[in-house]
Amino acid sequence: MNFTQNHQTNFFKSVWTKTILLLLFFFAFANGNAQILEPVKWTSKIEKKGNNAVLIFDAVIEKDWHMYSQFTPEGGPLALEIAFKNQKGNYELIGKAKEGKTRTAYNDVFEVNETFFEGKAHIEQEIKIINPNLKTVDVDFDFQVCKEVCINSSKKFSIAVPSTFKMDEVPVVAEAKKDETKVAGIAVDTIAKAPASQIENVIKKDQELAKGDADTEIPAPAPARSLWSIFFIAFLSGFAALLTPCVFPMIPMTVSFFTKQSKSRAKGIRNAVIYGLSIIAIYVILGLIVTKIFGADALNALSTDVWFNLIFFVILVVFATSFLGAFEIMLPNSWANKADQQADKGGIIGILFMALALAIVSFSCTGPIVGTLLVEAASNGGIAPVVGMLGFSSALALPFMLFAMFPGWLNSLPKSGGWLNTVKVVLGFLELALAFKFLSNADLVLQLHFLEREVFIAIWIAIFGALTLYLFGKITLPHDSPMQHISVGRLYLGLLTLVFTMYLIPGLWGAPLKLISAFPPPPQYSESPFGVGGSGNGGGSAESIKGLPEGAELGPHGIMVFHDFEDGLAYAKEIKKPIMLDFTGYACVNCRKMENNVWSDPTVLPILKNDVVLISLYVDDKRELPKEEQFVTASGDKIITVGDKWTDFMISKYKTNTQPLYVITDLEGNNLNITKPTISYVSTEEYLHWLKEGISNFK
Repeated sequence: MNFTQNHQTNFFKSVWTKTILLLLFFFAFANGNAQILEPVKWTSKIEKKGNNAVLIFDAVIEKDWHMYSQFTPEGGPLALEIAFKNQKGNYELIGKAKEGKTRTAYNDVFEVNETFFEGKAHIEQEIKIINPNLKTVDVDFDFQVCKEVCINSSKKFSIAVPSTFKMDEVPVVAEAKKDETKVAGIAVDTIAKAPASQIENVIKKDQELAKGDADTEIPAPAPARSLWSIFFIAFLSGFAALLTPCVFPMIPMTVSFFTKQSKSRAKGIRNAVIYGLSIIAIYVILGLIVTKIFGADALNALSTDVWFNLIFFVILVVFATSFLGAFEIMLPNSWANKADQQADKGGIIGILFMALALAIVSFSCTGPIVGTLLVEAASNGGIAPVVGMLGFSSALALPFMLFAMFPGWLNSLPKSGGWLNTVKVVLGFLELALAFKFLSNADLVLQLHFLEREVFIAIWIAIFGALTLYLFGKITLPHDSPMQHISVGRLYLGLLTLVFTMYLIPGLWGAPLKLISAFPPPPQYSESPFGVGGSGNGGGSAESIKGLPEGAELGPHGIMVFHDFEDGLAYAKEIKKPIMLDFTGYACVNCRKMENNVWSDPTVLPILKNDVVLISLYVDDKRELPKEEQFVTASGDKIITVGDKWTDFMISKYKTNTQPLYVITDLEGNNLNITKPTISYVSTEEYLHWLKEGISNFK
């Protein structure tokens, strides 16, 4: 009996021991891979189209995630890049890859209109096969997908080309082999081999963890600077153009012409409406021409080009100089004369040519405004130039139609006079201020430090200070009328510009100037990143750093940061402080939000400046490593760029592929936080608690 009891006891001990060990092993496996996410699932196929073929790529995107389009502009999140690997001698691309339904939203962190897919993505590329023996078309996708965190991912496709290319024989090719799938440039064989249910559980668990603390508010994508907002800005610009000396006096003249020449009031109203619609048509056609010539997205891409910005800086300075009275920008008189001759013929055609004559004659006033609008609208891409011209021309045409309907209103119009030239001069000052934004863009791209933040702000102070003196009557320009006194409206406008000028002055000493944050260079792009004679936010000062150590530079909010792990580790050992690893990306929007909103907090910033050594490692750094530092991982992936190196480090060490990712370690690389070894996109309170815990464990 004792033997049997002992035998049964040993048996159950053995079973329970094995079960527990098995559960522990499974938990360790699941936990080790819990942060390796693959929120985009791809398929591909090829179809026949006439004598050509169409490559079709479809993706299913996890809920709440979004993947950026190939048309997201530079300077924003990481755009989709499509590389056709075996194109030469085998096939030709017919145009650019076309995309299915996307969404566009304004990103206030990068200050660009980003375009992205939600829920699903559809991409088509037409090709012409020139090699009859072509077996496969090899395509690589590099893309970024974001939610509370961002993932830089890659996908390889090898699409079989049918030997007999007939529609009924073209197979739907399954997606590329899963063992070729990469996340952030690194193969994730473990995910490919894991059961689908396990991957879904991992994703659900990550989503629950991301919600985290109830106090943590994860913002939705930034609101779009929509086509409606472009229309509204252009509409206001049209009213501004209406109040210039080239256009305003023509309102009563034109309305009187229609009312006198028409046999009835109804016909006069009809003609005036046709006249207004003709004005709208002329400017909308101009927007269509700009979009057609440059393409719906070409100007969008040009907006970060150095020469594009320099050319438009010069153009806007010329426009501003014209508005200030140095000279008139006019189209050839012969154009206006020919339009007038056609207008004399009467009828709808005559009215159309009257509208064209207005556009030509008023060009010296409307041209600079139209040019600026087209530049700004075109930088948004798509049909924005058309929408901008629709808004501008609607405001320009509306008074002609309304005053024709109600001629009695003409008596309430203010009389033409010097105030019209004042409007023109004010617009000239605004054009001049805007011009330096384009020059600043070029300077930032080239990193010349010619137009640093202080210089830019000083220029704006000078421009708006001179505008204030002009409005107060202390400065006069060539076309100004003699003035005995200033009007109340002009006084109020002068006071407004004076307040704005005074608001700009503290910016020379490091004030953030949030009202104009989209215009001057960022604070770190300045002669004094800490502020002139100041310490920046949160302690530490320029004077307290007697030269930065080798490999260090000033990062966000004046925090000293290293971008190479070895340099940062050596410095941490020298001063005996813990290390905070920051896995980030140049195109990671939530990384910027953490830096702007959490790192800048007065309770967090002093800790980052004084108590840790910050090492920021950019996983999307495209610089190639020296040949001797390039290597191949155990799974056969080539580590070629700096970003590949830090991505491999992050995944192999911390079993995650998301950014931002923060880790606090000691000088031997051991994690200092026990409950949460790593942290990502969280609230200020949670981040501060995690930061203090890690530092206290080091001490």
